[in-house]
Amino acid sequence: MSEAPTTVSKPKLAKSTVSTVSTSSPFELPKFDLFKFEVPNVEVPAAFREILEKGVSQAKDLNEKVKAAAAEAAHVVEETYTTVAQGSAEYNRKAVESALSNADAFFDYALALLTAKSPTDIIKLSSAHLTQQFEAVTEQTKELSGLAHKLATETAEPLKTGITNVLKKVA
Repeated sequence: MSEAPTTVSKPKLAKSTVSTVSTSSPFELPKFDLFKFEVPNVEVPAAFREILEKGVSQAKDLNEKVKAAAAEAAHVVEETYTTVAQGSAEYNRKAVESALSNADAFFDYALALLTAKSPTDIIKLSSAHLTQQFEAVTEQTKELSGLAHKLATETAEPLKTGITNVLKKVA
């Protein structure tokens, strides 16, 4: 491997029409005009240039991987939000159905109380209503907690897996 000869020349300062030396103080430095400074002509060695080109190439590859991973992560998050929205809607529908069912049961109980002929009938109706409502609320709670668990599982696991896969691809 042969290296190109390096040539170094002294920097040339352009002549300025502005006075650069002030006579106000003997310790004041001359003013420097950056735009009139000429950069020295230095040839970069081939080995150094090759290292720089490899670095730039690797940086471009990493940038492409990161862009692809970010797009994939956005897709995973978008799918998760869709799942959450659908699961939440299903949970809310079931909660409203339960509330309507409980309200209907209460009005049926209230109408039955109006037709009661004795305190014994009121106690029997109340006991039957409480037993029926306890069983209904227990069943409704099981269904709602099952839906909540299903929603949590359907959203957390795919999100965790998807993001983990994205990070593995970038690494």
